[in-house]
Amino acid sequence: MTGPEPVRSLLDKITAREQSIAAETEQVRVRLDELTALLREMEQEAEHLRITRQTVLALVDEPDPQLQPAVPEQAPPYQQILAAFAEARKPLRARDLCQALDLDITPKNIESTRHKLKRLVSHGILAEPEPGLFTLLRA
Repeated sequence: MTGPEPVRSLLDKITAREQSIAAETEQVRVRLDELTALLREMEQEAEHLRITRQTVLALVDEPDPQLQPAVPEQAPPYQQILAAFAEARKPLRARDLCQALDLDITPKNIESTRHKLKRLVSHGILAEPEPGLFTLLRA
């Protein structure tokens, strides 16, 4: 047997490494808390922006004729909507359209889709024969 001194030295090394790992672990925990707080702030800001967007869109009843907005059907989300209507060949509700576009069926997605549908109605591309039911006017 080699004696207690080499064992004591090995145990001291193990103790030092344990203390080092404990200190590093605490630093990682502190950083994780900081990142969690930052993530929470960013998610809150994103939610505030989403609410602001919805508020602004709700306040805009009619487009300003002097601004001459672009026809929405040229934007990719509107192209996807029109393609879904062409494929369905029947009237759709916002929820149905979310399913056709493989969007999660959440209130946020349904309301966003409903807004886009209403915009297409205002541009004479879709009709709303009854509340919440939309149909394609032009092919």
